[in-house]
Amino acid sequence: MTDLDTLERSLLEQIGQASDEAALETVRVSALGKKGAVSELLKTLGAMTPEERKERGPLINGLRDRVAATLGSRREALQAAALDARLASERIDVTLPLREAPEARGRIHPISQVIDEITAIFADMGFSVAEGPDVETDELNFTALNFPEGHPAREMHDTFFLAPDHLGRRKVLRTHTSPVQIRTMRAVEPPIRVIIPGRTYRHDSDQTHTPMFHQVEGLVIDRQANIANLKWVLETFARAFFEVESVGMRFRPSFFPFTEPSAEVDIQCSRKGGEIRFGEGTDWLEVLGCGMVHPNVLKNCGLDPDQFQGFAFGMGIDRLAMLKYGMPDLRPFFEADVRWLEHYGFRPLDVPSLVGGLTA
Repeated sequence: MTDLDTLERSLLEQIGQASDEAALETVRVSALGKKGAVSELLKTLGAMTPEERKERGPLINGLRDRVAATLGSRREALQAAALDARLASERIDVTLPLREAPEARGRIHPISQVIDEITAIFADMGFSVAEGPDVETDELNFTALNFPEGHPAREMHDTFFLAPDHLGRRKVLRTHTSPVQIRTMRAVEPPIRVIIPGRTYRHDSDQTHTPMFHQVEGLVIDRQANIANLKWVLETFARAFFEVESVGMRFRPSFFPFTEPSAEVDIQCSRKGGEIRFGEGTDWLEVLGCGMVHPNVLKNCGLDPDQFQGFAFGMGIDRLAMLKYGMPDLRPFFEADVRWLEHYGFRPLDVPSLVGGLTA
């Protein structure tokens, strides 16, 4: 056996043992690279006599061609094997149900959903949305709303006070969204028709109260706004929100510093089987407070109470969500439990609409 036969057997064995393209490339370089074994043999042809070149040339070139052909065949086999492995690992079982896209798997928090529902209802009645900061001055949160000095709502057990500034004045985390009513009346000429959804803060925590909660208020200021208008607005809202044909409402006299007269509103409901249903039954459930805007509040906003009057109402968004969708405890609203959100959450593309029904 000649040296060429030995070299060929060795190279073909190495090619056959190459387990991947990287290993095969190493064999190719060692054989046919610039300094490979076969390439070195080809370099010797130039120093041979014509007779020697005539004899050795075909043998060395034949070796080179056979090694190159074997390398090509082995590369094709390795590529085919790699493709088969990739196809097997990326195999899709078309008999499986289609996986939901991210926008279908995601869920809208019930609070966001209810705010959108409320906004859709009041927008249909001509209300716009007003917003304001969570941190307010004592004047906007209390004084301008006709809270006298020494009123219990100003005390620490109700309100989160911030540290005093350099003038000794303490700002507060707003205890209601009513400061936005003051901001609106001072910035906008009547007629005014707005709703104000947002976060509010009070010292309270139990099954139906949290230190931070959500509230929506409504405000109408005009020359002829009256209690009859207020009653119609609230009845229209209740029917649309709870999606019932009719709803019984009763107005009980109450007291709020910023309205006069003031009332708390109950909605007729049924509690049979531990489930609350609106538009039927003989029970009553309190849902909101309302009243005519106090003349002092109008004066504090630069409006003449002899020329303008209006009404306001407020309700808890978290409570509305609990009543409508049967959530027994308020605290999970803020615990970021994905399992709870998957159960009570809403699909992101199901945008509330009065045309197709809020929860259609």
